[in-house]
Amino acid sequence: MKAGILAGAFNPVTNAHIALADAARRVVDEVVCAVPRRYPHKEFHGAGLEERVEMLRRAGCGRVEVVEGGLFIDIARELKPRLNAAEIFFVCGRDAAERILNWDYGEAGAIARILEEFQLLVAARQGEIDPPPDHSHRVRALRIGQNLDHVSSSEVRRRIAAREPWEHLVPRPIVDLIREIYSTPKLSCRE
Repeated sequence: MKAGILAGAFNPVTNAHIALADAARRVVDEVVCAVPRRYPHKEFHGAGLEERVEMLRRAGCGRVEVVEGGLFIDIARELKPRLNAAEIFFVCGRDAAERILNWDYGEAGAIARILEEFQLLVAARQGEIDPPPDHSHRVRALRIGQNLDHVSSSEVRRRIAAREPWEHLVPRPIVDLIREIYSTPKLSCRE
């Protein structure tokens, strides 16, 4: 079995997240949305953990798993026993893939060893992925069929804060939930 993991902050869930999951379903047997309790490169702001899980469920993302760590290698190792998958693919945009490939893991050659544990399915996001030749056999392009460069969680939060139209950037089933979460004064619309 091939499992695709779509890991992210989902703050909030957008049409781009759904398009990534839908495109990955053409390549893998199951897509799992992973919501980390903590992130390696950002603070936890905005929607709470349970609200993020609820957005994913209502948006029809399928299986949702909460994980402890935020690095993809930590997520892969934590989910592998739960998924019972022979192969694991992380589903992401070019920007996230470049973070994975260029992250400082603290030791030389770490990314090569990490890519032995999972592969990347990478959608174009403000450009196509151009992986280093040594890793190109573990990094595959994922075609989503539409340009979603303008769709991001931060753009949705910015538009909500600026009182600009944002509803078209998120799945219809979660518009009211997003309105409720991000219009509450106690929550920050930054991340």
